[in-house]
Amino acid sequence: MNEETVRNWIRKAENDLKIGKDEMSVEDPVTDMVCFHMQQCVEKYLKAFLIFHGKEYPKTHRIAVLVGLCSQIDPEFQTLMDWEVDRLSRYATTLRYGEEFYTPSLEETREAIELAEKTKAFVLTRLEEKGFAPNG
Repeated sequence: MNEETVRNWIRKAENDLKIGKDEMSVEDPVTDMVCFHMQQCVEKYLKAFLIFHGKEYPKTHRIAVLVGLCSQIDPEFQTLMDWEVDRLSRYATTLRYGEEFYTPSLEETREAIELAEKTKAFVLTRLEEKGFAPNG
């Protein structure tokens, strides 16, 4: 496991979170893009966890698949499914392309941010328990 690679994935996840939260501070936020970045944030945190444990990860945007892989390492990851974090998966593709136009409400977007922040805290706690310092 390359700790710098894990840190890079975490940095990218943080960038997605920052972009989304910054956009929510404007008068008329682009909610579909905020939700897209929240999905990306969660995806990257989960992949960082897998990389930390030396596991391969599929090229997928499906959060449930990644949670399942993480759960094989740490069964507590099933908690994320209880939170319904997989709801974010639809933002990876549905909102990126014009064929299925959809604009999430402000409330839905706030919920997406909350799920991303909860996932971040969950993953970082698990990594820190294994002795990993994200800011190393």
